[in-house]
Amino acid sequence: MPMTLNCPVTEAQWLAEDIFSITVDAPKLAQQAKPGQFVNIKCGEGLLLRRPISICSVEGDALTVVFQVKGEGTRWLSQCQTGEMLDLLGPLGNGFPHFPGRVLVVGGGIGVPPMYDTAKSATSADACVGFRSEKQAILLDELKAVCGSVAVASDDGSIGRRGFVDALVKESLAAQTYDAVLACGPRPMLKSVAAVAASANVPCYVSMEERMGCGVGACLVCACSVGGHYRHVCKDGPVFAAGEVDW
Repeated sequence: MPMTLNCPVTEAQWLAEDIFSITVDAPKLAQQAKPGQFVNIKCGEGLLLRRPISICSVEGDALTVVFQVKGEGTRWLSQCQTGEMLDLLGPLGNGFPHFPGRVLVVGGGIGVPPMYDTAKSATSADACVGFRSEKQAILLDELKAVCGSVAVASDDGSIGRRGFVDALVKESLAAQTYDAVLACGPRPMLKSVAAVAASANVPCYVSMEERMGCGVGACLVCACSVGGHYRHVCKDGPVFAAGEVDW
């Protein structure tokens, strides 16, 4: 059940040149949060709309979000200091289903953070992640701590394999048996990963990234076509079975 809480910031730090991490003490949220869900954060008095940010990890009472600084709201968030209070609404949305066996988690860019908690909560997991360059690479040590293997790709080849993450997914599915592929990232990446998983006959679930207004399904900002019908990413997703998404 979503709730609105004022939570103290316990840690705030830059992870890369434009990527920031905030941890809050939020025991009630942490108890309910599931991998793949998100929170809607109020960003200053002058901004009407909250900012939806995926949950990166839950450790005891601590909840961590990681986001890219792109606009006025996220710039405001990146200036938060330890001890300040944040107004959070959550946990929101439907997360990734849990599988009893081995899963392959796939993340692209700022889609990597929610895959950390997903991998950590899995019975067994490997990871394939992609970034624009080494400067944007984040959470690799954290993923290596909870995954059997972590394969990395980058657009410019400055870290890991040069190219896109779908090539790594194809290699992983050929080398290992998985119960499912779970992915988050830009829509073109998700479409490619879904196609690779389908060709390998492996179930695939994707977390869709869309602009949001309310975060609870009351507006139509985040509507996307799933199974020939418009669904709300915030309420019906953000996780959908890849085979149902109208790419």
